[in-house]
Amino acid sequence: MAKLSTEELLDAFKELTLLELSEFVKAFEETFEVTAAAPVAVAAPGAAPAGGDDAAAEQDEFDVVLESAGDKKIQVIKVVREVVSGLGLKEAKDLVESAPKAILEKVDKEAADAAKAKFEEAGAKVTVK
Repeated sequence: MAKLSTEELLDAFKELTLLELSEFVKAFEETFEVTAAAPVAVAAPGAAPAGGDDAAAEQDEFDVVLESAGDKKIQVIKVVREVVSGLGLKEAKDLVESAPKAILEKVDKEAADAAKAKFEEAGAKVTVK
């Protein structure tokens, strides 16, 4: 039997129907005792990343969490609308009233610090995680 190249195999698979291809995959898995399913790595929630302190020092994504709006709720709503693009007045108000709530997620250090400064200037209590 002549050895088929990758291109020739792909061309042959292109001619198969989905049912024929599914049957081929099942036969392939049985013949070679493998599975075509991709392995999925699941991390436990709250688990510390490998590397411990080194990983924490290299953190490059931060969440900005609004703890409370403080006395100047209207100013905080304005800052929310400025920082979070696409929010209307009602959405921003609902977000502020549901504190503690994440305002920004997975942003870089500079953006997180800038947002925190804006919120604190408006009188809100904010944490960066």
